[in-house]
Amino acid sequence: MMVMWGLALVLATVATTIVLQRKLTRGRGPEPDTIFWDAFAGLVVVVPAIVVPAVQWAPAGLVMLALTAATVAATLAAIRKVERIRAAEPRRRTGFADDATWHQALLTKWRTYELDPAFAIDFPAMSDVRVPETAALTQAMREAEHCKVTAGTDYRAAVERLAHALAAAERAAGVPAGTAGTPSAG
Repeated sequence: MMVMWGLALVLATVATTIVLQRKLTRGRGPEPDTIFWDAFAGLVVVVPAIVVPAVQWAPAGLVMLALTAATVAATLAAIRKVERIRAAEPRRRTGFADDATWHQALLTKWRTYELDPAFAIDFPAMSDVRVPETAALTQAMREAEHCKVTAGTDYRAAVERLAHALAAAERAAGVPAGTAGTPSAG
């Protein structure tokens, strides 16, 4: 019986803690008294889960109170950890949208050399990873993709390195300035 009440207590405490923490940090919602009702709904389960075992065996009430406190503390710690992880995501950093747009523009420019038959014929070195500059370009593309999705990396610097690597590969392939992105005459 203690296990059943303990499980109900833990689940109700976790749910109530999460709901109240969100309401207190992100806003109460359309109704002004939603915090009261959310706390009340949680207590409807939590209080009997403490009282009923205590009626049968007095120390059980203390055990259940300790379990409640430990569950609240663990839940709040888990919430903070998840929020820190989310805050560290690259897409939440300042300037990420601009960096991602620049990254996409560079990839679009590179794809021209891969997908346009005229460019593939005119500048075969842009697809040949045996050329050191092209190999460096593919490494820079991998690095930029990695930094785009990995916390703790410098996405902007990786995109800058990609831009430099693309320019170096174009120079090594003999692409005249201003030619990339425009189909060749033939």
